[in-house]
Amino acid sequence: MSDHDADDREPEPAAEDDREPEPAAEATNPAEATTAEIDSGTGVGDRPDEGHDPRDESTQIATEERRRKIPVFSAVIAVVGAWVVLSVLVVYDVSQAAFWNNVIVGAVVAVAAGYNYYRVSSDMPLSVGVSALLAVLGIWLIIAPALLEMPAGAGLGDSPFWGTLGAGFLIAALSGYNAYEAREARTVATEPEAGV
Repeated sequence: MSDHDADDREPEPAAEDDREPEPAAEATNPAEATTAEIDSGTGVGDRPDEGHDPRDESTQIATEERRRKIPVFSAVIAVVGAWVVLSVLVVYDVSQAAFWNNVIVGAVVAVAAGYNYYRVSSDMPLSVGVSALLAVLGIWLIIAPALLEMPAGAGLGDSPFWGTLGAGFLIAALSGYNAYEAREARTVATEPEAGV
């Protein structure tokens, strides 16, 4: 027979024997082998098998709690960033420096927090760098009212000083928590398993 005819034949059934199946070939690319062993902390596509999860029950509960809180915090931060922008456009009458400070910082906060919300909603890990940037911008919003001499009225509705200061505290606190949780999730996801 020619080689062409050999391809058309049906394969002969293999004789059954008690030999162990050969293990699958390991990845030859070290980057593939490394990325296959890393758990992103999101629970999506981390492991190719459906076997027992090596993480203990407390880690699984903490991961689930993190997944529930982080998108909410990121959304709140985005809304507060939008409030910082809208407060000087609609509610408060401030100097030009205070106006541009709130517009630029508030817009960056809203966009960056929206980006983190998108990442978490898409089952990607939260960005530690973006969360840290948001925390720094929150601290700036705490300091800025005094540096830019925003008028401090009697109440929140009368004063851009207190509105910006309160928004800064909220952004710094929630973003700091997000940065801590994102760093913790990355540490848990990338630490080597015991006994390996």
